Amino acid sequence: MKVLVGIKRTIDANVKVRVKADGTGVETANVKMTINPFCEIAVEEAVRMKEAAVAEEVVVVTAGPEEARQTLMTALAIGADRAVHVVAEQDIQPLAVAKVLKAVVEQESPGLVILGKQAIDDDSNQTGQMLAALLGWPQATFASKITLGDGEAEVTREIDGGLETLTIKIPAVVTTDLRLNEPRYASLPNIMKAKKKPIDAKAVEEWGVDASPRLEILNVTAPPKREAGVIVENVAELVDKLQNEAKVL
Repeated sequence: MKVLVGIKRTIDANVKVRVKADGTGVETANVKMTINPFCEIAVEEAVRMKEAAVAEEVVVVTAGPEEARQTLMTALAIGADRAVHVVAEQDIQPLAVAKVLKAVVEQESPGLVILGKQAIDDDSNQTGQMLAALLGWPQATFASKITLGDGEAEVTREIDGGLETLTIKIPAVVTTDLRLNEPRYASLPNIMKAKKKPIDAKAVEEWGVDASPRLEILNVTAPPKREAGVIVENVAELVDKLQNEAKVL
């Protein structure tokens, strides 16, 4: 079985994000970029499936500018076999990404598609669900455990009330949650091997997808700074402030 993994290039999670002075977005110039953490979990899970001999090939795909090639190299160094780069210089929004992935799925014919549940830059949490709808495939989101069987997958997913276990037919779309696994570090030998693995790069237009933005960002602002706390003398004063000032009791 072939496993297809969609990944996204985002600002490194350890970088403090700064809003542009004109409010049109966040600063990305000279900012460290990396693979989205949830996407990294998806790659790790696919590689583990191959190591367990339940998958034969792991293909990673991303849509983005030329710089996104480095993100694919990271996934290849983790253990993916080859990559597909859908080159697009414009902003690619969730619906367009889902359409791009649908086109790649139709070409690659994977048995399973694994995506991160969301990207840490826009937190949309939409692409996996949209892709499943476009393909007409079963879906299981927020997966914390995936077990593949004969023609089906058992997925344990995190919900508000705890854990829910689903059995879905494959091919299917699964999105990963934080507790699914702990991604490995790419070793130097694997980084060197990744340079020899194939990357198929084609412009988004060649996939027959209209990636024009459907949403317009009007303004981006940084969250307000937290005000200094207040030291209280005793519990009675704390309760009084929570009741009469904060209005939370």
